[in-house]
Formats: sequence, structure tokens, C-alpha cells
Amino acid sequence: MDRTVLGAIFSGLFGFGALGGLALLGAAPNPLPGKPEGNWRLLDPVAYENITIFPVVSSTSQDTSPFLTLDEGLSSSEVIVSEQGATALARTRDGRPIAVPPQYNSGASVNQLVLLNRSKRPLLLLAGELVSGGKQDRIIGKDRIVPVGSEPLPLDVFCVEHGRWTGASAQFGAAKTIVHPSVREQAAVGQNQNEVWDAVRSGTLAKPAPPLAGVAGDYSAARISPREVENTIATAAPTQSYEKIYTTSHVGASVDEFVAELQRRFNRATAGLKGERVVGVVVAYGGDVAWSDIFASGDLFEHYWSKLLRSYAVEALARPTYRETAAITDAREFLRNLNGREVVESEPGVYRWREITEGKLSLIELEAISPKPMTLHRLLLHRTS
Repeated sequence: MDRTVLGAIFSGLFGFGALGGLALLGAAPNPLPGKPEGNWRLLDPVAYENITIFPVVSSTSQDTSPFLTLDEGLSSSEVIVSEQGATALARTRDGRPIAVPPQYNSGASVNQLVLLNRSKRPLLLLAGELVSGGKQDRIIGKDRIVPVGSEPLPLDVFCVEHGRWTGASAQFGAAKTIVHPSVREQAAVGQNQNEVWDAVRSGTLAKPAPPLAGVAGDYSAARISPREVENTIATAAPTQSYEKIYTTSHVGASVDEFVAELQRRFNRATAGLKGERVVGVVVAYGGDVAWSDIFASGDLFEHYWSKLLRSYAVEALARPTYRETAAITDAREFLRNLNGREVVESEPGVYRWREITEGKLSLIELEAISPKPMTLHRLLLHRTS
């Protein structure tokens, strides 16, 4: 039987489309069209230049403490990420050296690494998180959970350092960076290495907004232009390293100033909450609501917030736009369920990943199955391609 048809049958019977970890396709049921999926409320927008951030707050929160994040795992050496075919040297929690045997002896691969979770907690990975080292820097390709005690895992990744294929060590360290939305979209949704590279080099894949009546003189050119990125590559980042382009150059200094002002305004807007916590944000560039990240708890949001904020800022600085401000009614649309084509992948007893596509919108949800069911991360974006 055709897999698409089979997926539709099982989606209709059981509400999901995964059998034994295989992705099946079908129509996504939506019992509450247009209604928010979670117990969420939008605060007043935080606006600065061409970016508007709508804090998402909730009076309920899940316990996400059982989960380990990538930064925590790499920093403590409880998580090891290495090139395929390499013998990685790691240390136990008490400092003893251990050798992790070579895996996948076919040799190093641009789009696949090997990950070992040696911790006592399941590991949470988000698409767009950067790992630094090896033969070239990479980003995680998909949200997923790596269970405790699992065998070394072949990990799908994308390269964000086009011009290097050598390194003193085969291992990777915590970069504490999430790439900006144009790059992250191509990894999480597009799954296209060439588009990932294009987004790194150009800053953004979003098309400039068309002129609007009455605001012809209010157009703002991008503060990070493709030419400026090219100059940075030529002088400071010859291997096209994402980190060097966007953090250690004049481009990085511009981002630092922008982030500091955004953070100050965000702190003021979210101060004094009673009985609620910030669990996510909806982000708009100019008048276009483009992106949202929402988490199962305020603690999890706080862990990712600093690097998410920087990623949003890079995108804002790379997008030329008219100085409009997005409407809160448009931001609320980013809290609703979608109706559209659904793709589901799962690892039994560990996690369930699903993507729903409706027009230019893509919704990706990562649901933990153990220790109890919860949607750890919800990403909704307006695709640029």
C-alpha cells in the first residue's frame, strides 16, 4: 500500500502517523481551528528599530528538569560529539579518561556526526544549535531527544563553515549559539545544505517587503549587508565560519549593541509578572510576523533565551525593511493550531516529532513521551522559501 495512504489511515485512527519510527504522511486533524494550542497569553510588544518581540506567558508550566541540554552536556563531557570514524577521548564525571571507540568507519561526513549521551538524563537537541570543532563547525538538523543509555547515535547535521575540512581534534565543544532564523529554517524545514550556506553568506533569505503607499521614504537598508558579510569573510573568517562572521568581527559588535538594547526593553516589559512566567516569544520583522519559539517551561525558555535573542537580532540586522510595527492580532495567529499536511517521526517510548505545513507556515513540535508526555518545544515560522 502507498505510504501516504497508509499514513492517512493511521492518522485518522490514532491521531499520529508514525509506525516503528517511520514517517508517514496524512492530513493533520485540528479539533479547534484557529484556537491557541496552549494556555498562553501575549504581553505588549517589545519593539526596537525593525524588530518586534511579543513575550508569550503562561500560568502553567511543566517540569523540564529531567532533560539535559546540549550546552550542559558538552560542557560537562557527559555528551560527546565527534566526527564519524574518529576515536574520541572523553572523561567521566570523576575526571577519568575514557576512549570512545570509532563509529561508522566510512570516515568523516559533512552531514553526519556521532553523538554519545553518557549522562543520566535524556538529551534535548534543537535544530540550529551550533557545535564547534571537528573538521568544520556544524548545526543540529532537527529537534530530537537522545535517551539515556543509548548506543552512539548517527546525528544529522549541516555545515556552517564551508572552507575548512581539517582540525586538531575530531571532537566538538559547546558553542552556546543558535544560528539565526534564515539559516535555522533551511536546516529545520528546508533540509538543504546549499541553502544553509547561502543563508550564512547572505545574512537572510527573506525578500525585502514591497513599498507601501505613504511610506516610500521610510525604508531602512540592512545594517548587516551581504557585502559586509563578504568583507568579513575576506578579512576575519576565510573559512566562512558562522561564529567568526557573526560574533568576532565588526558584524558581531553591531549585534552586541542591538541585543543589549533589546534585552533591556524585554526585561522591562516582562518585569513584575505574578503567577505567570515567560515561556516563549513571537517575533516580527517590520510588519511581518515571521517566527516563534515556545517551550514547556519558563526554566527551559530561560536556558535558551540569550542565544535565541542574539539569533533574532542577527536576522533583524540582515533584513532591509519598512519601519512598520506588527499587529498583536497577527502575532496571535502564531499561537493557533495549523491545518495542513502532517509528517510525523517517532522513537517509541522516547519522543514524537511532527511538522505541519499550511501555506507558507510550518509548525514543528517536539513531544517527549518519557518521563511523562509534554511538548518540550514548539516552533512556528513563516517560510522565506
